[in-house]
Amino acid sequence: MTANLHSVNKVFSPPPPAKHARFSVESLNTLVHKSLHIHSHFDLLMWLQGDIQPYIPHELMIAAWGDFTSGAIYVDIISTIPGVRTKQITNDKLITLLRSLFKHWENHSKTPFTLNMTKGIFHDTQLGCIEADANLKNMRTALVHGLKDQRVSQDCLYVFIDSSEIVPTISRKMAGVLVPYIDSALRQLDHLPNQTLQAVLPAPEIVGVLSNRESEIMDWVMMGKTNQDIGMILNISAFTVKNHLQRIFRKLDVLNRAQAVSEYNRMYQI
Repeated sequence: MTANLHSVNKVFSPPPPAKHARFSVESLNTLVHKSLHIHSHFDLLMWLQGDIQPYIPHELMIAAWGDFTSGAIYVDIISTIPGVRTKQITNDKLITLLRSLFKHWENHSKTPFTLNMTKGIFHDTQLGCIEADANLKNMRTALVHGLKDQRVSQDCLYVFIDSSEIVPTISRKMAGVLVPYIDSALRQLDHLPNQTLQAVLPAPEIVGVLSNRESEIMDWVMMGKTNQDIGMILNISAFTVKNHLQRIFRKLDVLNRAQAVSEYNRMYQI
């Protein structure tokens, strides 16, 4: 590994190992209080590298949310490791890895689980950035936990990655306690300027031609149904409906639902 945390400013030096951490109601209250005052990605970084470290030691955290079934996922990477940034390593290979981890979490009681790999978490996954790949090759362990937001039909995944050989026993338990607060803190932040939605799309779009599913969705849009309504009717998530609508807007060359309805009526003479 060409660089690691030792080459970063001492402000990011982690506290003592998690095995020495003492969990208490007072410490939880402190963590919760600080989570309510995170207003920037730098605030989040400092909180994760400071207060959270005794309980979940990690050198980078990957947060992903969206529709893991379709692959329409947003990704945010909080890291002090050189070259390991959201813009630099968010690609199809990373999305595929995250979808696999989420499926494992979902199929195994939706509880925190760990990965311990002697050859490294990213041994078989080159992410296309020389600096990032070099600095990630020695990441040995990962702690993974997810969340399901039933209100907006959106899934979330959090992956804490470290170069240590073993994940402390307390960390799995603390992930179940702390991830909801980390998720809440992240929801207070705007997307990064260079953050884009990574999606596994179907065949190339043909302008003006809607698929059967897209036409079906437009029929419901014309009836005044919301994304949530349509999702319930078609048994898909509201997030997936939104992605379909975005493709429909591009195909119809419109900007919103009202224009889409008008253009759909015109094109199909409804």
